[in-house]
Amino acid sequence: MSARQRGRGRGDRRRPRNRAAQGDSLVGQRLTLDIEDVAQGGHCVARHDGRVVFVRHSLPGERVVAEVTDGGTGSRFLRADAVEILTASPERRPSPCVYAGPGLCGGCDWQHTSARFGRELKTRVVREQLQRLAGIEWDGEVEAVPGDEEGQRWRTRVEFAATPRGRIGLRRHRSHDVVPVDDCLITVPEIAATGLLGEVVETGVTGVDVAVDSAGEVVAIDLPIRRSSSGGGSAAEDAAHRDPVPNVTETVHVAGRGDRDFAVSARGFWQVHPGAASTFVTEVLDRLRPQPGERVLDLYSGVGVFTAFLADAVGTDGRVLGLEGDARAVQDGQGNLAGLPQASLQRADIGRDGWQSAIDDGLDTVDLVVLDPPRTGAGREVIGEITARQPRAIAYVACDPAALARDLSYAADAGYGVTSLRAFDAFPMTHHVECIAILSRVGES
Repeated sequence: MSARQRGRGRGDRRRPRNRAAQGDSLVGQRLTLDIEDVAQGGHCVARHDGRVVFVRHSLPGERVVAEVTDGGTGSRFLRADAVEILTASPERRPSPCVYAGPGLCGGCDWQHTSARFGRELKTRVVREQLQRLAGIEWDGEVEAVPGDEEGQRWRTRVEFAATPRGRIGLRRHRSHDVVPVDDCLITVPEIAATGLLGEVVETGVTGVDVAVDSAGEVVAIDLPIRRSSSGGGSAAEDAAHRDPVPNVTETVHVAGRGDRDFAVSARGFWQVHPGAASTFVTEVLDRLRPQPGERVLDLYSGVGVFTAFLADAVGTDGRVLGLEGDARAVQDGQGNLAGLPQASLQRADIGRDGWQSAIDDGLDTVDLVVLDPPRTGAGREVIGEITARQPRAIAYVACDPAALARDLSYAADAGYGVTSLRAFDAFPMTHHVECIAILSRVGES
């Protein structure tokens, strides 16, 4: 699980839009719309005067009054919020969160329906993306992950923002504006119990990053992080000045393989659903079935979660090489692999010039590959490099079904087909979904 900032509210930078090309603004105009099916991104599709409208806070089959939030007379599509429900879906429910709705917090997409139906909506999205982009007909379903309460109280890491007056809150959808909140229903109870969300932070603090580890310990870090210069103290004190963000300990349990603890930065990447890490490691190990003596490549390895469990499986006669681009994650990961001489974790900017040499230096052959790339996916070059080494199987852990489908099509061009694909609801009440695809050479099981 890599040290990217996936699922933490720090999305890719948006390209600036050409306002002139949008024509006269339609923002604020109200449209009566018939909602069609769900689309990727936490909204549903409607049409108005031959133009697609992406409507949040709606459900398939509804008739709504929607207020345009983005777009103009020259736009190819519009964005809108459903502000009045004329004909409700049977799956609609009153939102249990008072901060979910038009113009409010942008963190959740589906508080107005059940976690069960949220998984159905995600299932439709995964199926559509796989079929359209990779020609794959998938008949699976998005599965629940153990550890939430009907889609609530699961998030163990969250970055809160602060208003100019110091109130803690969350950002509006597609906005830097902050909505003050007294609770967030998808966060674990330990976060609400801190009382942080009712406090006013000191001047100059723009937000607070909160992490709750596997033991329930809470770490809260004021943002921006202020690194003071070394005061000439002990080595430990100097190190604290250089990097004031502490580590926390996360435990991963895999049935039949025991528990492992992992040190990870409180601001580093970790799966935010408490059941996700164990679920994903179990799925990868069960499907790949690593054998003693095999050579394994773990790309975007983060702090070495897959690396460590794979090293256990291949034994001291095997070899596991983890590659990760984040320096702090590599440092933590190397410590996490102590006692596993058959495993190593190195820093490499995967997909950039020279990263392939790290593989050549670390492995004489590649039997298995695990990759867990950022939301943008691995891309053609990385998929080509992996498949050229002819591993017997590849496990692809993906947080974006469109990027996954694109990369699966690249793998198919190289002679690798999907033998298993499961999808997991690791981010309930949001549109995000995690998929794990297992690939092998066509004609081999």
